[in-house]
Amino acid sequence: MTTSASRSDVAADMMPPLDGFRVEKDLLGEACIPKNALWGVHTSRAAENFPISGEPVGAFSDFIRAFVTVKQAAARTNRALGYLDEDRASLIEAACRALLTRDDYCNHFIVDVMQGGAGTSTNMNVNEVIANVALELAGQKPGDYQILHPNDHVNMAQSTNDVYPTALRLGLLTATAPLLEALEELARAFGKKADEFSDILKVGRTQLRDAVPMTLGQEFRAFQHAMETEIRHIRSQCEAFLTVNLGGTAIGTGLNTDPRYADAVIRELGKLTGLAVTGAADRIEATSDVGAFVLFSGVLKRLALKLSKISSDLRLLSSGPRAGIGEITLPSVQAGSSIMPGKVNPVIPEAVNQVAYLVAGYDVTLSMCADGGQFQLNPFEPMIGYCLFSSLKTLTAAISLLTTKCVSGIAADAEQCRFLFERNIGIVTALVPLLGYDTCSRIARRALAENRSVPELVLQEKLVTQDVLAGLLRPEFLTRPNVGQVEAAFR
Repeated sequence: MTTSASRSDVAADMMPPLDGFRVEKDLLGEACIPKNALWGVHTSRAAENFPISGEPVGAFSDFIRAFVTVKQAAARTNRALGYLDEDRASLIEAACRALLTRDDYCNHFIVDVMQGGAGTSTNMNVNEVIANVALELAGQKPGDYQILHPNDHVNMAQSTNDVYPTALRLGLLTATAPLLEALEELARAFGKKADEFSDILKVGRTQLRDAVPMTLGQEFRAFQHAMETEIRHIRSQCEAFLTVNLGGTAIGTGLNTDPRYADAVIRELGKLTGLAVTGAADRIEATSDVGAFVLFSGVLKRLALKLSKISSDLRLLSSGPRAGIGEITLPSVQAGSSIMPGKVNPVIPEAVNQVAYLVAGYDVTLSMCADGGQFQLNPFEPMIGYCLFSSLKTLTAAISLLTTKCVSGIAADAEQCRFLFERNIGIVTALVPLLGYDTCSRIARRALAENRSVPELVLQEKLVTQDVLAGLLRPEFLTRPNVGQVEAAFR
């Protein structure tokens, strides 16, 4: 177990600080840190080394909150096991509570989310901020690590390699909640439209060709059920994030921990989060494995592609207004052209399409990161986290826009649906049980060649009576399985 050590070796022979700065020292030497900064030398090095995305880890608040909660659980456990004295444990706990309740501290988590080192830069940043917040709460100056040290005390019995993936899992669980809420709202919106359009007959289409009839309500009900299916899949996959490798430290062996620590810290983490967190059965395997992230990314990609397909359907169904399908109209949210007056484009579904393509790209990146791990660690979890948090953020925003600015305001053009339905060659399929495939194929070819309707030709050739035909082409027979339709064909 790591214990407190004298820091006199760090304080000795340090250069005098510049105005407005303090001096901190690490194995590479000395560095000037802004006097009131809550981060320290390790964070400073990382900020200099990784000016990549320009997006700091502090922007991912769910991740930071999860990280701080892991540190709080560790402090409680180390105190209970007798390795962290009451004063320091209380300071760490107080700092963690402050960080979890005040948003302004996020500005001190400054390292770039894209970084080398398997997340060590983020872990160091969190350790230093917790230590310095604790020092301030105790009336001390930031950087006075003889009282409370970021590594010796805040990081006691931990490694980046077990706290980072644990925080990543818990942060993703929190970040997924808004996505699920947005999906539920979208499913309800599709359901309302399904009820509203339940009696509107229209042409079904396969491979962009006319197919058998359906109702517009059935089309929107399918959209609703697609979203409900995705909700179930996401919830199911989230369960894998409840199994963590916390307590494994560097490679899963638990080096520098008490034998009781691993189980105890998992219990504390469960108490703090209210989640059914469990420790991995094999922490060595769990430390190197990123399979849960791969599967979760796949679920997000599946959702994204379903949303993209639905958005493309909405664009096609609303195409026109005069020279397209035009069975529905989308809300007009902005002018569509700088040169064509009066043009209105389906900009919301188009935006959803683009978000879906981005999420699919994140999935490719994540898959390559998963492949890049070696031996006992995957060093690319920072990029894995970035891809997943970014996917969740953009999907949630896109789904909310699709619901509020598009689906909720969709209107049906019942007259256009009826016009296209009456010209649909696909309704001849309903006559196959009575007339046979070959006869129906001939009728379909005539209808196309002569630009006439199927019912008109069937009656002209006296293949059935008008009453039988009317019975076979009843909407309830055309749009759902019905024994009466088959029986009528064979009477």
